[in-house]
Amino acid sequence: MTDGQPNVGRLPGRQPIVGRLRGAERMPNVGRRPRPQSGYAPGGNDSRTRTRFTHALARARSLRARRPRPRRFVVWHPRRRSLRARLVVAAVTLIAVVCTVIGTVTTIALRSHLYEQLDDSLGDLGIRATGPPNHGVRDGSETGGGPPARAPRPPSAPSMFPGSGPLDFVSKGPQELGTIGATLDDSGRITRAVVSEEQSSASTAGQAKAVALTSAQRSALGDTARDGRPHTVDLPGLGGYRVKAVQGERGSYLVGLPTESVTNTLNTLVAVEVSVTGAGLLAASLAGAAIVGVALRPLRLLSATATRVTELPLHRGEVTLYERVPDAEADPATEVGQVGAAFNRMLDHVHEALDARQRSETRVRQFVADASHELRTPLASIRGYAELTRRGHEPTGPDTRHALGRIESEAHRMSGLVEDLLLLARLDAGRPLEQQAVDLSPIVVDALSDARAAGPGHTWRLALPDDPMLVRGDPSRLHQVLVNLLGNARTHTPAGSTVTARVRRDGAWIRLDVLDDGPGIPPDLLPYVFERFARGDASRARRNGAGAGSGSGADVGPGADVDAGPGAGTGVDAGLGTGSGSAGSTGLGLAIVYAVTVAHGGDVTVQSEPGRTVFTVRLPAEPVTELVAEPVSGTS
Repeated sequence: MTDGQPNVGRLPGRQPIVGRLRGAERMPNVGRRPRPQSGYAPGGNDSRTRTRFTHALARARSLRARRPRPRRFVVWHPRRRSLRARLVVAAVTLIAVVCTVIGTVTTIALRSHLYEQLDDSLGDLGIRATGPPNHGVRDGSETGGGPPARAPRPPSAPSMFPGSGPLDFVSKGPQELGTIGATLDDSGRITRAVVSEEQSSASTAGQAKAVALTSAQRSALGDTARDGRPHTVDLPGLGGYRVKAVQGERGSYLVGLPTESVTNTLNTLVAVEVSVTGAGLLAASLAGAAIVGVALRPLRLLSATATRVTELPLHRGEVTLYERVPDAEADPATEVGQVGAAFNRMLDHVHEALDARQRSETRVRQFVADASHELRTPLASIRGYAELTRRGHEPTGPDTRHALGRIESEAHRMSGLVEDLLLLARLDAGRPLEQQAVDLSPIVVDALSDARAAGPGHTWRLALPDDPMLVRGDPSRLHQVLVNLLGNARTHTPAGSTVTARVRRDGAWIRLDVLDDGPGIPPDLLPYVFERFARGDASRARRNGAGAGSGSGADVGPGADVDAGPGAGTGVDAGLGTGSGSAGSTGLGLAIVYAVTVAHGGDVTVQSEPGRTVFTVRLPAEPVTELVAEPVSGTS
């Protein structure tokens, strides 16, 4: 391409044909662009346009990404503040608006009044300068707002100060310092301009003298309109002035008075208004906070009552819901009192519902206790007659002996269930337990020995401290807690699992831990393990709790020299298990553990994950120096 020719090849849509191979129409794959694949079908030769568009879009996105984001300011949100703060802020804001309106109106009215007074003084000054008004002079209102038309000046105008100059009125007479006077010629230009200042000599102190204006001041003064009305002019070095063009028998003048006194008065008024308003708002805030606090006192009492109600144990046991809002704060004549009265009525209904629930639960517990008590004798009779028949001298077949064995086994299981129900009913009724100083170490040793005998397929470990672990309670019930926890671990963990019983001191508590390395409790069942008739298995099938094979002896932890030898197995079904086995249960073992522990003033918790399950029983520790543990039998 030669010089001076346009670069056509760079313009989109105008690509030259030069360069295309001849005969390309006979060669379909030569000299042609590949077809676009998807979503974009440019017409003609738009590949460069597409490339430029893609680059421009990328640049726009990069610039938009680099653009700084606007900062987010934290705004005072009324819903995030208390009702007291919102009421006080609303009242103070209203007072501030009213004070602002009053102050603004007062300032504007005073400014108008002061300027009227200053304009009156300016008119008097003009009369002193020009003499009596010249009736032959027409002001600007008669000439369409232009400069006043002057009549011919008389040959000789009498002076108000005989023997003085035309601007002596500035420094003589009752004029304030800073008065300005200027004479005008026939064309309206300033011929002479002076301002009155205080003389500095000691002999003439307090008297005024006329000082000529500078050129800059005369220029600013000369810009004043000659319409006979007062105007505000800012003179360099002198400040604001009220200037007026006047004309009379003595000629034409520009007279002016300083606005400093008016400005000072207005500034003082504004400062006083701001100070008084600020002090008033502060006092209103304090007084409003106190008044609103007194008005909202019933709401605070209502909140305190509701807080105390939420702290009551309403989920179980007998509830004495006597919390109420005081009658003085529940007056239906006020809005807040209506809320308090409605809250009291709600508490009455809740109390009635809880009382009805408690009566129903009491009847159920009494029925369970009576039924359990009445079932003990028939079950004992069934077991006795079954055993007597099985041991009799009369010949019986194998089927009969098997049936008698099953009857005796199920009667034994039914007796255990009845005993558990009776124990829970007595604990729910609040019957006091036997109270004495008990050392947990021998109880743990005996319970672990029984569990080892019942489950030889498990590995049993024991960790006891050297010092006695004294608590106050019922030895037989504490032994039952240990038996249930160990039986639960034995029944619901596979053979070969390790179960550890550990006792230690935790501050003012004695802590008993039963650990196993079984599969763990399912997370959805973990919150309900201590509830009655809770089961970890879906079916009611049972398996033999005693595993096959020989088990290892109990490993004793440091500080303990005990022998967990063989003993009589208890066969206690401990309720919900910690494993995934198919053992069934009555679902009362862990409920008994919880009820007995709470009756002793302690608590029981569980933590479970695959490979580690820990049941922790905490009981109040008994001082070792005051009480001595009594011997406890090894079996229950």
